[in-house]
Amino acid sequence: MTGMRECILYRDFEQGELLKNMTDLMEDISHPKVLYGKEGLFFQCFHDLVEMAGNYGFSGNLWHNYLTFLLVNNENAFSTACEIVGPVAGSINEIAKHDFAIFKEYFDFDMKKFESIYPSLDSRWITDYVNINEHSKLFNKRIRDRICSLAVRLSQAENVDQFMDAMVHFYQDFGVGKLGLHKAFRVDGEVSPARIVPITNIAHVQLDDLVGYEIAKKKLIDNTEAFVEGRRANNCLLFGDAGTGKSSSIKGILNQYYDQGLRIIEVYKHQFKNLNDVIAQIKNRNYKFIIYMDDLSFEEFEIEYKYLKAVIEGGLEKKPDNILIYATSNRRHLVREKFSDKEERRDDLHSSDTVQEKLSLVSRFGVTIFFCAPDKKQFQNIVKILAQRYNVNLPEEELLLEANKWELQHGGLSGRTAQQFIDYLCGKVE
Repeated sequence: MTGMRECILYRDFEQGELLKNMTDLMEDISHPKVLYGKEGLFFQCFHDLVEMAGNYGFSGNLWHNYLTFLLVNNENAFSTACEIVGPVAGSINEIAKHDFAIFKEYFDFDMKKFESIYPSLDSRWITDYVNINEHSKLFNKRIRDRICSLAVRLSQAENVDQFMDAMVHFYQDFGVGKLGLHKAFRVDGEVSPARIVPITNIAHVQLDDLVGYEIAKKKLIDNTEAFVEGRRANNCLLFGDAGTGKSSSIKGILNQYYDQGLRIIEVYKHQFKNLNDVIAQIKNRNYKFIIYMDDLSFEEFEIEYKYLKAVIEGGLEKKPDNILIYATSNRRHLVREKFSDKEERRDDLHSSDTVQEKLSLVSRFGVTIFFCAPDKKQFQNIVKILAQRYNVNLPEEELLLEANKWELQHGGLSGRTAQQFIDYLCGKVE
């Protein structure tokens, strides 16, 4: 059996210790006397496979699932070239085929061979595993299903060409690594350089879930479509009253255009110092990235906005074409202004310069979209539509009367208040 040491592209796996241990045992299968002294390592490998099944929701052949997990997450010259664009030409294909031939050997290995050496073993424990954690929130079921489906296709490949073809099509359809498999990410700034970490459970909000705001949604859709299609697009600022659907619109945009290569990275104000690290990791990938800043605003004493201005537009290095910044805020101009500022300007020799300094950040956003609070009639319309959507069976007069009482006690007229009211009614029924 060919060893992992001969792989060229597929090396240095993030969770590769199990692979090394298991393949070493497979190579020793022809020397049973050697394996008799390695039962501890062998059953540790079984333990690791079962633990991984719990963490990622795998079922069926856990060994195949694990190998597939490694292949879809390994970012190398071949896999990153295939993402989005599909098959590529050049010598890289022969090198990849060389590595896939090694992995196909591991897929084809019969685990029953170990039963004669370790009599207490039943190989079906890992080749026909039934998972009990189907409803766990530890893993992303969408990604789990894709990996398990690919594992079955790879195990059924009759030759290396079919094996390689399945991998290439997976990279083309879903991408490679964490950036390919996941939709949304956060930034871990506790390490250097800052790390991009997947968010495994995100809200499945659709743009149609946001009642009203058709003009605002149209502006957001037009800008985003231009971006994912490779045309010129602008940084975007969604501002307006609280609870009007600004953040929900961003989530809806992500879910709508994920299949076209859109990804989103959430960055908080205190992480602006990490933006250069983030951009360096994504600027050469075949995806379109939105750097998302929720509830963005600055007090007068906070100077992070000056750094953000330079990152968005103004530094010597051109902002990559596959990156845009989308922000939401309750403030139109982002930086807080007070009446006392007018008094201070009397003592400022260049007061117009001071004003421009505070307004210059918002000018970096080429598209600004206003989300205003609904009036009474619009609020009631939102309640009626949501009630119908969630099958709330109340007479309209009673529904609107209760909605009016609710909004007076819970934050006023907004889409968020309407949703909370409907959630309250659904909770009572259940």
